[in-house]
Amino acid sequence: MLSYKIRMHHQLKKGTPRWLQIAIRRWLVKRKWTQLGSAWPTYDPDMPAGWEGWPGGKKFALVLTHDVDSAKGYRKWREVADIEETLGFRSSFNFVVDDYEVSREVREELTRRGFEVGLHGLHHNSVLYHSWSNFRAQSVRINQVLREWNIVGFRSPCMYHNLEWLCHLDIEYDSSTFDIDPFEPQPDGMLTLFPFSVVPNGGEGRGYVELPYTLPQDYTAFILMKNPNIDIWKQKLDWVVRHGGMALSLTHPDYMDFVGKPAVDEYPASLYKEFLEYVQDRYQGMYWNTLPRDVARFWSSSAIQPATRNNPSWLAPQHRWATFGMPMPAQASPQAAQTGPADARATKPPGRMAQRRVCMPAYTFYEQDNRVRRYAEALVERGDLVDVIALKSSGLPAQATINGVNVYRIQERPEIQKGKASYLLPLLRFLVSSAILLSRKRYDLVHVHSVPDFEVFAALIPKLAGAKVILDIHDLVPEFYASKFRTGQNSLAFKALAFTEKACVRFSDHVIISNHLWEKKLVNRSSPKRKCSTILNYPDTPVFCQQPQGLNNNKFIAIYPGSFQWHQGIDIAIRAFELASKALPEAEFHLYGTGPEEQSLRALVSKLGLNRKVLFKGSLPLESMWQAMACASVGVVPKRNDPFGGEAFSTKVFEFMSFGVPVILSRTSIDRFYFNDSLVQFFDPENPKGLAEALVSLALDRNKRLMLVKNALEFIENLRWDKKKCDYYNLVDKLLTK
Repeated sequence: MLSYKIRMHHQLKKGTPRWLQIAIRRWLVKRKWTQLGSAWPTYDPDMPAGWEGWPGGKKFALVLTHDVDSAKGYRKWREVADIEETLGFRSSFNFVVDDYEVSREVREELTRRGFEVGLHGLHHNSVLYHSWSNFRAQSVRINQVLREWNIVGFRSPCMYHNLEWLCHLDIEYDSSTFDIDPFEPQPDGMLTLFPFSVVPNGGEGRGYVELPYTLPQDYTAFILMKNPNIDIWKQKLDWVVRHGGMALSLTHPDYMDFVGKPAVDEYPASLYKEFLEYVQDRYQGMYWNTLPRDVARFWSSSAIQPATRNNPSWLAPQHRWATFGMPMPAQASPQAAQTGPADARATKPPGRMAQRRVCMPAYTFYEQDNRVRRYAEALVERGDLVDVIALKSSGLPAQATINGVNVYRIQERPEIQKGKASYLLPLLRFLVSSAILLSRKRYDLVHVHSVPDFEVFAALIPKLAGAKVILDIHDLVPEFYASKFRTGQNSLAFKALAFTEKACVRFSDHVIISNHLWEKKLVNRSSPKRKCSTILNYPDTPVFCQQPQGLNNNKFIAIYPGSFQWHQGIDIAIRAFELASKALPEAEFHLYGTGPEEQSLRALVSKLGLNRKVLFKGSLPLESMWQAMACASVGVVPKRNDPFGGEAFSTKVFEFMSFGVPVILSRTSIDRFYFNDSLVQFFDPENPKGLAEALVSLALDRNKRLMLVKNALEFIENLRWDKKKCDYYNLVDKLLTK
């Protein structure tokens, strides 16, 4: 039964003008939104135990649903369906059966075009849940409509719900809940990105699958919050994708404006179209766009153990609800339990110290930097409090919590950084801003990520207050500078950077370096060996569509993922692909990333007439990038063998190996140090012809691909982050006990 407060809310709503209803709701939403801050729309989710992934190896499920609340919305259903059909999507339309006439012809047309029809109650109000007698009375009529319409899905009006009562409907699935929506009158979110099973209490009724919506409602985002763009949808979708969950949207034709004159309770329909285009462009091939009934049937037939009253595994413990100032819902009990795959990486190491406060300044985009994320999330897994100070990508909020890590995005990176001054000034600005932010809290440990290494001086105030400082050198700055600006090691700038490096090492309590060749160089130049540890870019990747044959069945896809820097040798790879494409006319070369060389690389592609074969795919979040890598035919790492590129270790090699994708690799100093011909296909650095021959050889020789993949999978097995992160834990604990 609904609370008295909720019932009164609905009674008052009936006698209040629409414009006043919206004004009051906007005030309430603004007030609560201010209180929540970064705690919405993302949170710290759990994964279902036993989870084996979505059909076809897809990264996430995309489920589009529409509630048609009134006759006004019913008149617009076709425009919405046309937008989706034109872009290749399908959705479900939920109709209110007794508030307006829903013709048989409309239902049949939707079904014929591949859409689904669902039921949104008899009337669009809360009466269904006012009492058990009301529900039982309406359930007879609801079940009759379900049979007559030959449909299997239900969504309660206004998102009111009682999951146990719904067991008395003849449905395969319900979608009357959400993962988190504190702005709803009944705000008890389920805090999960996955479906879950609901079973009847005492065996009375029938079980069904619950499908919570996981993207903010259009009414909340555009009418109440008055967002002028789809950034909030993009933010939540990207977050859902990173967790491999179900992106279930709830929109209303009632509130969409198709004529360019939105009323007070309408928003431009072009925003919904823009969202679908964003999904299509950013996540092509990664999503399973299906109907709610198909998700429910997949979930029911999957290997995941169905929830029962005697086997509860509810994902939302009491303390999480307190975060949002809400009581734990009655449904968070055995009546509505969810099972799912426990993430093996979340195992806490034995014997850990008391909770510590850690900050990680890093002049990088946290969402795309595997090395920084790996350290931060490892500490959160064992119970430490971790803040990250990072760069800000366009469209992302200044503060967010990602997998338990508090991320503060303080500065955007300039798009063009070719000159020395244009490169240095943003670094100095970041140094000052991060130092100010670091001084506002007390930390036990500051783990600074370089480049630049002088960012370590941002930790001056915490160090004076007793914090330990780790300098993590991803790239040796003097060599990086010499490669980027084509200067020699005898230049004044190189010597000045080497001096700065020595000062940074001396300021730090410990130094982490990213490969053994650089450790040797750093020890000889700047650091005592006892103060230095080497931690490689060990892979920490999920398993997607691992394909040991290393070849896409339809098309040969070579892929380069990374920054567009001169030392990466991407121009060499493009020239090689021109040669290889003569023997492989259907092949494509996909380039993921951005960087200062992008404009010249695009010009080269155009000059060689490869615009339809060499495709620039832009930057993706890590998990989406991994999905693209996992489904490639071959990975290409074409670095130059200069003093920097030849000794910079690429984590992409390990990641390709983890996914069962063969790797073509420049025979640089660092790669000859770690790999041999049984693990990768080498070619001579800066030799386009040699790289072209390697591409053709792997494309045509299946046995060689299988051999490389088999050997690489065996090699990488003991070099994964989940097995190596204890080395980092031990280093941190030892440092903090000194």
